[in-house]
Amino acid sequence: MTISPLAPANFPSLPEIDGVRFSTIAAGVRYKGRTDVMMAELASGSSIAGVFTRSSTRSAPVLDCQEKLANPKGENEHAIFLVNSGNSNAFTGQFGVKSVKAITEKVAAATGIPEARIFTSSTGVIGEPLPHDKIIAAIDTLAGDLSAGAAEAAAKAIMTTDTFPKGAAAEIEIDGKMVHISGIAKGSGMIAPDMATMLVYIFTDAAISPTALQSLLSSLTDKTFNAITVDSDTSTSDTLLMGATGASGVNVEGNAAFADALHGVMLDLAHQVVRDGEGATKFVEVQVSGAASDDDARKVALAIANSPLVKTAIAGEDPNWGRVVMAVGKSGAKADRDLLTIRFGDIIVAENGWVSPSYSEGQGAAYMKQQELVISCDLGVGGAQSTVWTCDLTHRYIEINADYRS
Repeated sequence: MTISPLAPANFPSLPEIDGVRFSTIAAGVRYKGRTDVMMAELASGSSIAGVFTRSSTRSAPVLDCQEKLANPKGENEHAIFLVNSGNSNAFTGQFGVKSVKAITEKVAAATGIPEARIFTSSTGVIGEPLPHDKIIAAIDTLAGDLSAGAAEAAAKAIMTTDTFPKGAAAEIEIDGKMVHISGIAKGSGMIAPDMATMLVYIFTDAAISPTALQSLLSSLTDKTFNAITVDSDTSTSDTLLMGATGASGVNVEGNAAFADALHGVMLDLAHQVVRDGEGATKFVEVQVSGAASDDDARKVALAIANSPLVKTAIAGEDPNWGRVVMAVGKSGAKADRDLLTIRFGDIIVAENGWVSPSYSEGQGAAYMKQQELVISCDLGVGGAQSTVWTCDLTHRYIEINADYRS
């Protein structure tokens, strides 16, 4: 496997979160010779929150998690996150429901943790029955092999077409005590902002109620995981789960420093997903300002970020700003041709309805050779703004997805 040229140099050093342990195993769900099931155990009384895809064809595990979070039971008990890669258990009808039930029953029997506190996720091929017997056969080993220092192994076990495992962390001092946040994610293709666009698991030793944690997680999602796109396609299995063990003894409800730190971890993970976009060679930030409304700003940003013509021009290092103009025009947002300003980085490309007198094609071509790019567009009709992150679209994306089930 060729690692993305935009990948971080190394997997980060993640702090061990008091009250969280991991284990992994090669169960053979789809892949051979690699781990494909991850278990995370959270201490008793941990607060759990989650955000999920809004797809109308979401998977059985997503529906099960949503039901358990909407109607919580056993909140003083331990909790389990169990994740498999290779098969999404989506569009599998009642078989999918039975698979989730069989897995949660086995985990409950092996750990003594009630099913209401067992949250499963599946990622991979859609429409094929999950071979849950393989997962069930691995549960006893997973439950007996839990370790606080196995976060990187957990990140590797949940990968599908990812070329590198994704992790991020933060440590902050609050009231003289250290609070830790650690997260892992998977995601590479089928990425578009409709929450959560991937699988993400975040852990903290902070103390916070489930209600407050859910509110914070949901609000930060719109600025992070819902602000990225690789290919405009939303998965059936998108899941973001977060657990707060409270082991630090620091209550962080309403604490701005904790919120900022969590935002940083979530944005780091979101950016890593874009950097691992299938076939990606460019990391692109799209900034839109001067819009009539927040909704219009987001429409324009996503129209630019999702345009195949814009993305292929970026892949070819072609400063084809006309494609940005096209994307603005098709977005449906209020815009005025003669008030539009487009920049590549600090270079003013177009203004006042025409190419800027100071712009040269050579400037644009030189800028487009960089691995990290900023495309900004001021609509000139208001004060609203939006930022999204995307990547280029290369022939490698076609190769990966044409051969995905082969």
